[in-house]
Amino acid sequence: MNISYNWLKDYISLDLSPEQTAAALTAIGLETGSISEVESVKGGLKGVVVGKVLTCIDHPNSDHLHITTVDLGDGIPQQIVCGAPNVAAGQTVVVATVGTTLYSGDESFVIKKSKIRGEESNGMICAEDELGIGNSHDGIIVLPDEVKVGTPAAEYYRLESDFVLEVDITPNRIDAASHYGVARDLAAYLAVNQTDPSLHRPSVETFRIEDPSPAVTVSVENTEACPRYSGVTIRNITVKESPDWLKKRLEAIGLRAINNVVDVTNYVLHETGQPLHAFDLRQIKGGKIIVKTLPADTPFVTLDGIERRLSDKDLMICNEEGGMCIGGVFGGLDSGVTETTTDVFLESACFHPTWIRKTARYHGLNTDASFRFERGADPNNTLYVLKRAALLVQEVAGGVITGNIQDVYPQPVSCPIVELKLQKVTDLIGKDIPTDTIEHILDRLEIRIVKKHADGWTLEIPTYRVDVTRDVDVIEDILRIYGYNQVEIDTTLQSTLSYQTAVDKSYALQNLISEQLTGAGFNEILNNSLTSATFYNDLTTFPATQCVKLRNPLSADLDVMRQTLLFGGLQSIAYNRNRKNTDLKFYEFGNTYTLTEPAGNSLDSIREQFALGLWLTGNTVDDSWIRPTEKTSIYELKAYIENIMARLGVKYKYKIPTATDSITLSDAISKSGGDAISKNGNDALSNALTIESMSGKKLGVFGVVSKQILKQFDIAADVFFAELSWDALLKEHRQTKVRQTAISKFPAVRRDLALLLDKHIPFADVEKIAFQTDRKVLKEVFLFDVYEGKNLPEGKKSYAVGFILQDEEQTLNDRQIENLMTRIQKTIEDKLGAILR
Repeated sequence: MNISYNWLKDYISLDLSPEQTAAALTAIGLETGSISEVESVKGGLKGVVVGKVLTCIDHPNSDHLHITTVDLGDGIPQQIVCGAPNVAAGQTVVVATVGTTLYSGDESFVIKKSKIRGEESNGMICAEDELGIGNSHDGIIVLPDEVKVGTPAAEYYRLESDFVLEVDITPNRIDAASHYGVARDLAAYLAVNQTDPSLHRPSVETFRIEDPSPAVTVSVENTEACPRYSGVTIRNITVKESPDWLKKRLEAIGLRAINNVVDVTNYVLHETGQPLHAFDLRQIKGGKIIVKTLPADTPFVTLDGIERRLSDKDLMICNEEGGMCIGGVFGGLDSGVTETTTDVFLESACFHPTWIRKTARYHGLNTDASFRFERGADPNNTLYVLKRAALLVQEVAGGVITGNIQDVYPQPVSCPIVELKLQKVTDLIGKDIPTDTIEHILDRLEIRIVKKHADGWTLEIPTYRVDVTRDVDVIEDILRIYGYNQVEIDTTLQSTLSYQTAVDKSYALQNLISEQLTGAGFNEILNNSLTSATFYNDLTTFPATQCVKLRNPLSADLDVMRQTLLFGGLQSIAYNRNRKNTDLKFYEFGNTYTLTEPAGNSLDSIREQFALGLWLTGNTVDDSWIRPTEKTSIYELKAYIENIMARLGVKYKYKIPTATDSITLSDAISKSGGDAISKNGNDALSNALTIESMSGKKLGVFGVVSKQILKQFDIAADVFFAELSWDALLKEHRQTKVRQTAISKFPAVRRDLALLLDKHIPFADVEKIAFQTDRKVLKEVFLFDVYEGKNLPEGKKSYAVGFILQDEEQTLNDRQIENLMTRIQKTIEDKLGAILR
């Protein structure tokens, strides 16, 4: 928000420089990002002085130029060639000296020593438009003779530079979104820390109803959306260009002057923080204003000439025939003030923040008015602001204030009451601030002490301080004005030995896994926890009924909390693919949110889980002289998952599909005990496989993202995705015990079996039965080949299975090996109906 330094001084007796003012504002939480100088005349007329024409003769080589000698006050007359028809000896003129920069719009030129038609010229005698102080170019400026030669032109014209402070207002400090609001805070700070400056609020004592004739009346049908509506009629005004003082104030903060009436409403908005609107009285059909909503899809043309379709939640300011303005957001095309307007109705209202925010987001509008109403306007300030604006309109446009003030305020808002304990002030601030200092701070902040108790005070908070509702808010204000830098830091340090919390351990493990994945070529991504509800339509894995919906979403694309990390990663993949970056490995740590009770409204009905997501797409290896192109696959993703499990020391298994599940991928996943990847009822991932702990608790799921979902994101490539429950993994990790085991002195032996089995039998069954047969000598069972095709009976497949045998106490002999392999073979044949090939 832009704050004019000169404008600020209208309300506070300020002797600080702009830089010191910026530092003071930053100290009280109104952080000032930059200071920029604003000149009423571009260049500030630097190098332009008052001169006296001593001589003036015709130029020998021109029929319209003159050669003059001009006294610039430095005792050295300068020869200047001038083409103005009105130049003459004895005149007092304005001269741009050599080296001066003059501006014409966005262009500039420097006055140089030159020759014009063979005669030397050391400057330029200026006209109004050449200096930027007027539009006339009929001739040079001729000043009164009594003006002293050598006087800087800036001094003669009383040019005043202004400084604009860019103040960053936090969303809760809407009370400081005006020049008077900033002045009020600054005065409180200076009163405690430096001088005690006077704070001046413009008076409205001279406001009078000059014509009691009936004027516009107001009816508010929706008092929830509009708690207070005030207005007054002014007749017989003259709409014209604003006076210079008003234009300068607005232009200093970057606003364009429109006309005197509209400029007053903008001026008062930035003075007080209260938005206003001026209606052309001719457009108020029936002489009545009605504040209400209109039916959905009602067309309405706003001030920018765009026809918008209204929502049934848009609060409208209407006449008896239709809408004139979107309340608190944007005016209508036909109801505003124009040059032909002679009578106006001034509106000063208070609108509900939620209603304004929804309307502004719905129409994609962000105005000075909506910015303030969204954050909370003061309902008890509308009358003062209305009177202030009416008096200013009379000052710049004339007119007669007609009829009674219309003020609809059915449920007046009282000042909040806060109980403040003085000991709590000391405890939270860390310093015992004198009681009289605290009283002085509260008085300057307009927080009234209603009653004093033995241990504290009862306080009445002004209604414009929407951010102060608790005692800690008051204490924050006390510290802010007292000065953070005045709270000394003790030279002694009192501390206790720190210890690792569960959060610390989780964060350390996250870094460990992040480093592992980054080393494997992954990039970490971070996506918004807010997402679109449309992603969950028609899904059963992540049903839309379990989405946590936002009551006041910023947009339709950010209206629910994410149930899964999947969609954010797909958006990142689509973004990269659109920029020709197609070989991608992503991972993300983030929270997911699920509504466990669809009808629930409390936090207890929301399950929040921390998860780790992995995405693979594109090629693992690009074509090169040593290796051909190799596409990424579900098996590669599975390997990364297994490496994560190994790094965390988590034992796991894959959920075995039933015989009726559709097995669409080979169940020869890896030698680590993977089983067939099946649908498992997951409609977000095809060929999804669930990962479980040894006790059966779900640790995660992985698979191929379904084509239907990829189509939503315009991704024309396979994407492999895994989502692991980090919370569940941590629980399993805590149970991990690291043991040291010496490498066996005795050699391991490998034996292989080629088994003919029914197609529906997964390898996991073979592995399970083998380990049930022997757990002492049998160390590992792995699958190294699968064959399905001709020369095999129908409905059969061939597994080539490897077995690693090793005794920790002795070397195995052939008899022991053969006996064990015979038992394993027979058990598999008996239980699975296998045939040795």
